[in-house]
Amino acid sequence: MDWIKIIHILCVMGWMTSIFAVPRALIYWKREYAKIGEFGPLGDLTIRLYRFSAGLGVIALITGIWLGAIWQFPTWVWVKLTLVLLLALHYTWTGRLVLRAKRGVFTESDRYLRIFNEVSVFGAIAILWVVVVKPF
Repeated sequence: MDWIKIIHILCVMGWMTSIFAVPRALIYWKREYAKIGEFGPLGDLTIRLYRFSAGLGVIALITGIWLGAIWQFPTWVWVKLTLVLLLALHYTWTGRLVLRAKRGVFTESDRYLRIFNEVSVFGAIAILWVVVVKPF
């Protein structure tokens, strides 16, 4: 079971890196696009980061469910999975922004993207609290 936890934690760390980095990268990509008027290196990096971390997110979800099954799905695991689902919805919305940006469509302001980025921080804090405290 320890190796499952290790894989889970590593994949969660990678997925969370993207969750925090991609909305911020969109801000810089938007500025780069405004400056050069075409798809540049920041766009390429942002797309690659998003795609790579999607795979990590899937592995994190599979190993998390596997661990939940081993622990017989106590209530805190269900709460965590619900919060992870909300974070996954946030990640999916980020992907939508990335796809639009790839077409050169940047409708969100820098401020919106910063606030959007911070929402994921609150989600991560909530998940960590549930996992550490196990209040249920």
